Amino acid sequence: MLSDVLNRPWRKRSRPRRRPRTAPGGLAAAAAVTAAALLPAAVCATPASAAPTHPAHTRTHYYLSLGDSLAAGYQPDAKTNVPGVSYTDQLYQRLKKNDPGLVHVQLGCSGETTTTLIDGGICSYSGARSQLDAATAFLRQHRGQVTTVTLDIGANDVDGCFSASGIDTGCVLKGLATVTKDVPRIAAELRAAGGPGPRYAGMTYYDPFLATWLLGSSGHTLADLSVPLADTLNTVLSTAFRINGFRVADASAAFQTNDFAPVDAPGLGTVPENVARICALTWMCTPYEDIHATRQGHALLADVFQRALEARGSGR
Repeated sequence: MLSDVLNRPWRKRSRPRRRPRTAPGGLAAAAAVTAAALLPAAVCATPASAAPTHPAHTRTHYYLSLGDSLAAGYQPDAKTNVPGVSYTDQLYQRLKKNDPGLVHVQLGCSGETTTTLIDGGICSYSGARSQLDAATAFLRQHRGQVTTVTLDIGANDVDGCFSASGIDTGCVLKGLATVTKDVPRIAAELRAAGGPGPRYAGMTYYDPFLATWLLGSSGHTLADLSVPLADTLNTVLSTAFRINGFRVADASAAFQTNDFAPVDAPGLGTVPENVARICALTWMCTPYEDIHATRQGHALLADVFQRALEARGSGR
């Protein structure tokens, strides 16, 4: 099984690691331009936000999670969001161990883009037009009670630019321009509503399209070209997060997106390490051919967020 890749040691081959490739077309330049341009900004299920009853002596705190289908826990085998699977649910269980009164307010929406997170149009939120409106209202109403805010957004702005026939660079640049405009606004509005009290963390993305490596020589090319796309998006995201006082949960690094060193992976043979990790941690190399993380992948994402939140001297 491909999941065995996680549970068995990978044997590194002797070939040295390759450095990240230069972005195709204008992507490398776009990364620099979009990062410099970032300035501080002045499938769906109804999100779960009901708070359970706690003993009178336990003070209620809140963990507020926002994002797309990863935050919501979508799984292709169930064709819906599955409670307990998402990195947000898994992170919540870890945080709750040290804060028994912690309540998870989960607003993630499958299919959400940066634009719909701001304007709405996919998921419904009681008394709010969008996920961002719901989040900022909650933060204002519960000042001093929210301890943690997490966010993943932006993948759906560019994922549609990739196909088996190649990468649509014009589509990528358009998506990056939207992310560059929207994410600083989202992060800034969350900080303004929540104040300095909560720990804020935003996520970079893994590259699910590395799985095309398994298609042969043409797939190798597509996999190679997909990495600069992911790097460019992640540069935009991490810059926007840091500018607005968010800690960066670097999922790209945890999935070793830029590591093309060959490994012997059970069930796959000799493949680059980044490909082995995508196959082990997402549904891409299964009959579902789906970009979403598996339960194990979400556990790794929860690790990444936990480390970012616990890091000294970052964010806040």
